[in-house]
Amino acid sequence: MIQKTFLLLFLMCCGIHFSQEVDLSSYKYIIVPEKFDFLKENDQYQTSSITKFLLQKKGFKVFIENETLPSEVIENRCLALTANVLDKSNMLTIKSVIELKDCFGKTVYISKVGKTKIKDYKRGYQEAIRQAFETMTGLRYSYVPKKEVVEDKVIKESVTKKDATKIDIKPENPTKKIIPTNPIVKSDGFPLLYAQKTDNGFQLVNLKPELVFTLLKTSKENTYILKSKNGIIFKSGLFWIAEYYKADKIVQEKYQIKF
Repeated sequence: MIQKTFLLLFLMCCGIHFSQEVDLSSYKYIIVPEKFDFLKENDQYQTSSITKFLLQKKGFKVFIENETLPSEVIENRCLALTANVLDKSNMLTIKSVIELKDCFGKTVYISKVGKTKIKDYKRGYQEAIRQAFETMTGLRYSYVPKKEVVEDKVIKESVTKKDATKIDIKPENPTKKIIPTNPIVKSDGFPLLYAQKTDNGFQLVNLKPELVFTLLKTSKENTYILKSKNGIIFKSGLFWIAEYYKADKIVQEKYQIKF
């Protein structure tokens, strides 16, 4: 009894929403991993597919991570949540929990446990995931883009000032296209990582999100030490090259990094 009480207090202190009323309107997408940690194969028992299908019912735009993602997600990973299915099964019962994490790996929502005594793994895991989804009744969603709200406010204020001062401001060149100074390059088969600033450099995370590398600053521009690895990472053209030793052999890997 004491342990259960302590666990409940811990979850409350951590700010985890355990099947309670929660508004996720600031997120536009959900990314579902190809393979959940408790499985051996991609989309085994169609667990990723059914998770995607169910979450779409909540109004989210859902992608499995091997699918082509919208460019705005590649540019801003924090527009998307990651949906994980956790396995809580025992010898007699298949149990599943759906967990939603933000771009920093913080859990923002956890469903209640979905469970079934179906012995067939495919039918059992799918039913347990369905049962977990059915407990997500407190999850409210209707995407409200923060950027558009801010821009709309700025436009209205600008119009008000214009009317008050009777100044007719015209664009310098209305036909001129604005070219971004840092365009997003398509993956071309190379993994895309997101940089999160730290005191001594950056940490690089992938789409799941999970930590891939920790970078430490050096005196050389666009060159970092790979912490906990015997190597470095440096920029080469539009890509980044990680070089380090593994089993006494040098390994070279190519990445895209979004800072």
